[in-house]
Amino acid sequence: MNCKLCPRACDVDREKQVGYCGMGNLPVVARAALHMWEEPVISGTSGSGTVFFSGCSLGCVFCQNHNIALGKAGKEISLERLVEIFFELEEKGANNINLVTPGHFIYGISQALIRAKKQGLKLPVVYNTGSYENVEALKQMDGLVDVYLPDFKYFSPEIARRYANAPDYFEIAARAISEMYRQVGKPVFCEEGNQEKIMEYTGEEEHIVMKKGMIIRHLLLPEQVEDSKHIIRYLHETYGDKVYLSIMNQYTPQPGLEKFPELQRKVTEEEYDAVVDYALDIGVTSGFIQEGDTAKESFIPEFNLEGV
Repeated sequence: MNCKLCPRACDVDREKQVGYCGMGNLPVVARAALHMWEEPVISGTSGSGTVFFSGCSLGCVFCQNHNIALGKAGKEISLERLVEIFFELEEKGANNINLVTPGHFIYGISQALIRAKKQGLKLPVVYNTGSYENVEALKQMDGLVDVYLPDFKYFSPEIARRYANAPDYFEIAARAISEMYRQVGKPVFCEEGNQEKIMEYTGEEEHIVMKKGMIIRHLLLPEQVEDSKHIIRYLHETYGDKVYLSIMNQYTPQPGLEKFPELQRKVTEEEYDAVVDYALDIGVTSGFIQEGDTAKESFIPEFNLEGV
């Protein structure tokens, strides 16, 4: 069957050639390891068991994981090996299985998760996505994903077209996130290392992780304060405190952005403060912010096939 999995609907037979995402049918993984740089309730103190998949259906020009997004790193693996990786991360003490950019492999991943759960995998599953996803594809993850960690990148069609050739991004992402919320609902937290002990989270506890729910991320881009405000208002008016918002300032300029001079600098402190202050002014109370100089290379791991 030719691929129409994502909104690109490239109609390519991915058993014979790569799709818009740059990938064939089998999962390609660039790294599988404990990751400490997610939100506190995802990483906890032990780390999130991240599986970084290669390829991407969105293709933002500024992608911080551009080497794997473009398919320049990674190894094709079987579904059996993917199941093994899940258990290896569990043995290392991961708080969850964190699937990073999994949408274009959603069929295979869903089958691997079903097998792993039948074999006794107990960790919550986190689905970490750019949100340019079809609702029908996401329905395959219903009951398999516990925590959704979607980006909400763009409000303006012009900005989405300029940076990702996706002028329909807002509408697509809004529908996708609505489906994600339908599946997982309001946030539930537990004690790190003890999923049975449900806990309250006030933002100060170090040993509490998210067991179920959704954190919607928004990465502020240079010169896009107003676009960010539109996104935050939409999310707050739509979901209120039923989800957490994560407002990020870690944008890091990447090579090859000569055609986008506005992206060749980091976000200023004034830009970020303006967006955070706006969120507070309209009543956002459930969220995460980043303090200090977080736009560092430390947020970008080496995609050296560790754990693959």
